[in-house]
Amino acid sequence: MGSLTRQRKSSTTFEQLGCRSVTDLTPKQEAFCLAYIETGNASEAYRRSYDVGADTKPETVWQEASRLMADRKVSTRVSALLEEARAMALVTVGSLTQELEEARVKAMSDDKGASAAVSAIMGKAKLHKLLVERVAHENPDGTPLDQSPRELAKAVAYVLQQGMNA
Repeated sequence: MGSLTRQRKSSTTFEQLGCRSVTDLTPKQEAFCLAYIETGNASEAYRRSYDVGADTKPETVWQEASRLMADRKVSTRVSALLEEARAMALVTVGSLTQELEEARVKAMSDDKGASAAVSAIMGKAKLHKLLVERVAHENPDGTPLDQSPRELAKAVAYVLQQGMNA
């Protein structure tokens, strides 16, 4: 928490840059920022946001994307969007544990709603890959799968052959 507070204090705001709001960015700059958050790749964000021809050299795309990322207004917007994304995705083992504890307390006093609450929390845990179901790797007859590279290659070849014959 402390490092996040320090980061907020040190980050430049739109007001400090003389900007009134996000609208001070051009539509293409805003699209670039959003695409960068989505892809994590400045070159790809540039391709998605600007008119980039098929014959445009990758070096040119990289240079233009780098130029945009160096623009203080753009980098400030990217930082703000990243902070928003982090806040939205902030589901942790601790927060789920707290919710489970609250559901457990509710279960002690109310027989009707606690089961649904626990199911929803467990669903969130699975969704965020904080809870992984174990899957047995065995053949239908219960014998362990042979997962040697040779056996896997044979299985892939079989599946491909079946697809070609269909």
